[in-house]
Order: sequence, then structure tokens, then C-alpha cells
Amino acid sequence: MRIHRVHSVALLIPALAAALAAATALPSSPSDTRSLGHVSPLSEQAERLLVSRDGDHGHGGHSHHAAPVVQLNETEVYMTHGTTPPSYYWHDIMEPPQDGERYPGLMGLHALSMSLAFFGALPIGIALRSVKHAWHGVTVIVFYGLVAVGLSSSALYRKLTPDLYEGSKHGSQGYFFLFCAVSLSALDLLSLVVRLVTYVRSIVRGEDRFAIKAFWNVVVLDRDQELSGADAEYTNLVADDPEELQEAELKAKDVDEESTDAEPLHVRRARIVEPIQTSFDSHEPTAQWAESVHRHARRPSYPRSAGSERTLFGPHSPRRSNDSLDETGHVYPWQGKDKRAVLRFVGRAAFAVAERALVFAGFMQVITGIVIYTGGCRGNWGNGCLAHLIKGGIFWCYGLVTFARFLGAFSDIGWAWNRAPKHHGRYPTAEFVESLVVFLYGITNTWMERFGAHKGDPYTTKQMQHISIAVMFWFAGLVGMGIESKRIRRWLAAGATAAIPAERRSQEAVAEPPQYIASFNPFPALCIGITGAAMSAHFQTYIFQVQIHMLWGYLLCGFAVLRCLTYFFLWLGPPRSILPSRPPTEALASFLLACGGLEFMFSTEEVTIAAMRQGHDDVMMFLNVGVAITCLAFCWTLLVVAFKGWLKSPTQGTMNFHSSA
Repeated sequence: MRIHRVHSVALLIPALAAALAAATALPSSPSDTRSLGHVSPLSEQAERLLVSRDGDHGHGGHSHHAAPVVQLNETEVYMTHGTTPPSYYWHDIMEPPQDGERYPGLMGLHALSMSLAFFGALPIGIALRSVKHAWHGVTVIVFYGLVAVGLSSSALYRKLTPDLYEGSKHGSQGYFFLFCAVSLSALDLLSLVVRLVTYVRSIVRGEDRFAIKAFWNVVVLDRDQELSGADAEYTNLVADDPEELQEAELKAKDVDEESTDAEPLHVRRARIVEPIQTSFDSHEPTAQWAESVHRHARRPSYPRSAGSERTLFGPHSPRRSNDSLDETGHVYPWQGKDKRAVLRFVGRAAFAVAERALVFAGFMQVITGIVIYTGGCRGNWGNGCLAHLIKGGIFWCYGLVTFARFLGAFSDIGWAWNRAPKHHGRYPTAEFVESLVVFLYGITNTWMERFGAHKGDPYTTKQMQHISIAVMFWFAGLVGMGIESKRIRRWLAAGATAAIPAERRSQEAVAEPPQYIASFNPFPALCIGITGAAMSAHFQTYIFQVQIHMLWGYLLCGFAVLRCLTYFFLWLGPPRSILPSRPPTEALASFLLACGGLEFMFSTEEVTIAAMRQGHDDVMMFLNVGVAITCLAFCWTLLVVAFKGWLKSPTQGTMNFHSSA
């Protein structure tokens, strides 16, 4: 039977190829149709109604049923876009040096120094800051030194080279990003001054004594000061005895082993486990006061099971839920704190986001720098070029972040396909952030599609195509954020919980499914997959442009399929460990997404026409170049994430790992 199936598949492939060839065959010309003799009035009326599709292309009057063209029509390109002005690349590399010296080396030095600053020193500095390393200040100095070299070489190049790109925004954008970097550094210095003043005041008041080590840790590195004075006096009063902790862990292990041997899995998931009594459970005033001095958070003394045993209505249950359905307690880590603590939390989060956004700003400068140097996106090419570069760049960055999540980045907040080590369920999920980005992408692109149109112009077919995709992103992002909302999830569960009799609701313990510990939200992947499927069928003037659009469309579809496979396998076995689970489908999905975004940027009309002019209109070449660049970027991502992990690796010296298989 298996042999017959293989033969049938082998026969099916040529049949599909023949069908596709027949579907893409060029239609017969009107003259051939009229040569048949009689033409019905209905045919003439239908032919008069067939007008050229608006907005599908920029070259002439192909009808809406015309096939893409194979050969480049230079006359149509000239009539639509005019002549191509000279560029810096043509001036430095292609044109023979007849009327003066060329200085491509200065531009190369500018590109190298700025790349080392934004993709070398800046990520290293961010990783060093995360562990409050002493060398963080050195990386800041190196960053600004490389920036100074890049700015000097760029200024000298502009002075020695004529202006070949009018209205360039590359320089102004670069200075804006540098201003943001300087602002963050100024906040760093201001924080250091505040710590210095606070430390000096504590010495003047007699609350502390000056010590070089304490000054270095507290003022320079912003680390917590070690125990001294009154704090050390109450150290032994804190209920944190390692022997008791180990004994409690052994008891928990024994309970798990006994229950594993005696009870099936569904019974253990539904059983409420009583907490094991240890010295941690002392309610004496002295112990409580000592714990408040240290702000010591007690570790739970009950064993963890494979399934979720948290309850919906049991506020005194040992397994209270911190996730989607819990109404009691603090849902977010900033709740229950004073305003100063909340502002400090928000400020640190905003600073971290802004600092990491500078890396993506550097990528934006790379793209605009390449455009300016090669003379792209001028004249009528502008709007389409910007659309491809911005949208493709978003997918590219999204793919790199997805690969970083696969490697283990953001595992401290549960974004690495793991359980968060602390505050589980109190941070926004990665799927919520993805849905938010999808929503912002859609709500902005909905209105940007009309850029360049005059007031009163009708909506073209291409505009309607792109606006509908943007609206899909808009509302699908809203649906995704709604699914991730804890309050909406509680509302959605109200139909089941309302069936419990009122007199039993205060005592009833409702077991949540094991899948509640993770998030399964397919809407971001759905938007990207549908976008890829739609754009792979997008009408283009030339067959090579159709093939490039099909290429990156299929890559985006592949990402969506693999992300759904990730959810499928995690649905069967939700993550139980705080360590990154690294599903292999995410490694492939991130690669396809990043490569698809890069091919998206390659598919601009100007680039494809330039490739056809130079005889480089080869889909395999475009794909191989995109794959090579993506592999290079993934190596950089791996180095950055691994370096940050190496900095934090000394903390693993006190950790014990065991297999959960």
C-alpha cells in the first residue's frame, strides 16, 4: 500500500506542474479571437467593461487579466520614473576617476566604526549593565569613541564629495539617535550623583561608615550594600536555615514519589497538597520582625506538581492562582507598592526598553545609509521603497527577537518558552507584546497607504489590498490582546464557574487545566501567515518581481505554520521548568521570519529593476544572499545572548540541576 502511495504522489507532481503551467500560460491576443469570425454583442460589451486595473503597477496599461512580462521595458520605466541620477556608489566605485580623487575609504571607515559602536559596544554594554559589571563604563567610553570616529570620517567625506542625494535624512536621524544615547548616559550620570549624595548624607548622619568597597558597590556599581551594623545583628533571626530548607525539599520529593507510585496523573493534578510544616512557618513575632527587617521572601514549603492545582475560589488554599483566573492578590509586580516604588519600576523598564531600542535604531541607520549611498528611493520610487523597507525591517527585527527568545533571552520574565522564575503570571506575556506590535503596525499602516494620493482621488485596487491587510493587523491585534487579558479570561470562565451552586462557591476548589500556565495565542502568526499568502499572489509587472514576492510570501507562511506547531506541542506538554525549553520549531520559525523580512526588503521595485538591468534577476541568488545575511545576524544574536548568559553564569554555582525526564 505504501508503494502505491509513493507512485501516486510521483505521478501527481508532474500533473500539478502541468496544471500550473497551463494556468500561467499567456492568453491569446485579441486579434486571434477576432479572427474566428463572428463576435457576439455580449463579448464586445464585456470587453469594453474590462479596464486596466488601477494601482497594480507603474508601467503602462496592462489589463487586469494580463500576464507578467518577462523582458524589461526600459521605455516604460523611463516614462514612469525618468532617468536615474548619479549616486555616491556610482561616483566612488563604478565611474572611472577622471575629474578628481574618490574617497570610498572614508565611507567604509564611517560604516565600520558606526557598526562596531551600535552592534558591538552597545550590546556588550547592555549585557554588562544587566549584571552591574564594573566594565560597563569602559564600554560606554568605547561606544562614544567609535561614534566620534564615524562622525569625523563622515564629515570629511561630505566635505570632499559633491552632494549626490538631495533631501537626505540619514544624518538628521543619526543625530537624533545619538541625542537619545547621550540622554540615557546623562540619566546614568544623574543617578550616580544621586547615589553619591545619598551615601555622603548617610555618613554625615552617622548611619554608615566610609569604606572603599562599600563606596564602589553602592555608588559606582549601584549594587546593594552588604550586611553591616544593625542588619548583621539580626541575620541569624531570619528563618532561612539551609538545613531546614533541604529537609523541606526532601520531604516534598518524598511526597511526590509516593503520590507518583500510588495515584494516577489526573488524581494528583486534582488533589490539594497540604503544606509541609517547617521552621519557616513560625508565626512568632520575633521571626516575623526579623523577616521584615531583611524583606526576606519565604520560599514555598509545598511540592510542585506537573499540573496546575491553583484554585479560583480558595483564597486560603496553598495553591492560589497567580495567573489568568485569580482575582485575589496583586496581579502585577508594581501593585501593592508606594508611588515612589512604582515610578522607579516604570523608569527602569522605560530605560531598559530605550537602551535596547538603540540597537534597532542602528539597524535603521544601516538601511537608510545603504539607500543614500546607492541612490535609491528617489522620485516616484519613494513611497513603495519606504513601504518595503519599513515593513520588511519590522519582520527582520521580529525574527531576530524570536530567535533570541529561543536561545533563552527574556527567560527571567517567562518569554523563553519557560515558566518565569518569579512573579509567574504577573508580567505581560510575550504573546501580548506581539499582539500589541501587530495592533500598532495595523493602525498606523491603515492611514499610511494613502500617502502620495491627492484629496478626492479614488481608492485604487492596490490601496484597497494593502489597507485591508492593515485592518486585519489592527483588529487581529486587538483580539490577541483581549485573549491575553487576565480580566477577559476571567469573564470567559464565568460561564463555567457560575454553574457552581452559590452555597459552595466559597469552599469549592476549581482545578485549572495545565495549559493555563502558558499562553497559546495564534493571532500574531495568523496575521503574518495570511500576509505572506496574500503577497505571494500580488500582481506585479514583471515575472521576476512575482517570483520574489512569492519567495518571501512563502517564507512568512512557513513561519506561521511553525509557530502553530510550537503551540501544538506546548499545548500537549506545557513548560514546567524555569529553564528555556527551546522548541526546535521556533528556531526554524525565527529563521524563516527574519529571512522573509529581508527578502521583503529586496523585493522593492527599484531593486528588482536594477537587478534585471544588470542581468542578476535570479531568484536563487536573492534567496542565497538573504540566507547568508540571516545566518550572519543569527551568529551575532547568539554571541550577544551567550555573552550575557556567561556574565550571569557565576550564579549557577549554587544551583543544582536534575533531569525531569
